[in-house]
Amino acid sequence: MDRQGDVIDPARAAAMLAILGRAQDIEAGAQMPPFFHQLYFWDARPTQELGRDGHPRTGIGLIPDMGLPRRMWAGGRLRFHAPLVSGVAAEKRSAVETTNRKSGRSGPLAFVTLRHEIWQAGALCVTEWQDLVYRQDPEKGQPRPALPNAPMGEEQATDVTFDTTMLFRYSALTFNGHRIHYDERYAREVEGYDGLVVHGPLLAQLLMLMAQDALGPLRGFSFRATAPLLHHETATLCRKGHALWVRGPDGRQCMQAEAEV
Repeated sequence: MDRQGDVIDPARAAAMLAILGRAQDIEAGAQMPPFFHQLYFWDARPTQELGRDGHPRTGIGLIPDMGLPRRMWAGGRLRFHAPLVSGVAAEKRSAVETTNRKSGRSGPLAFVTLRHEIWQAGALCVTEWQDLVYRQDPEKGQPRPALPNAPMGEEQATDVTFDTTMLFRYSALTFNGHRIHYDERYAREVEGYDGLVVHGPLLAQLLMLMAQDALGPLRGFSFRATAPLLHHETATLCRKGHALWVRGPDGRQCMQAEAEV
């Protein structure tokens, strides 16, 4: 098990609220919004320990080398046991829960599930399961898989836009070096996207805040990325009851989620 300590700095939380366009009313002693633990416990590896994509190389840290170059955050599940408090030291305990390999329509796939526990003042505050998928580079001319259509009939909808500055600031604040979020040439020429990719956790964060604003404090939240959203696209955050999703401008579903209160 890997252990990291950090102080839940209110200034970092205020910076995230600024990125999200929310009031920066976080002070020491305040309860943190859900999922804000992602701003802390940076894995600051030396440059020589990074892979071509800007992430820490697999096989030298917690994540084993699965032999495939492309990494994606496929989804996750969270349990909120108690709110984190800003200005107080905390510890993150991480372990690999499962690894698996299988063949998909686009070739071999590898799946890694990490379990993170966030502890503060001797109490477990958050348990998070992070699902990662690794795959081959796309072949030129290879047909793209059909993307799922997003549901309609939501009771709440909010349009959101992204730009390169927002993606860069979010990457910096979460210490996410993945080049698909800020290096457009790499995203297009190496990983085969049509532009910069909006972070899956950023979309999940927006959905969590939408759910909490509408339903009250969250006990749990699960999400799954189903299609990439690009930085030049307008997306719609949707909610119907406890179900949430992100709809792209062409009607595709980019993420689906479920809130528990």
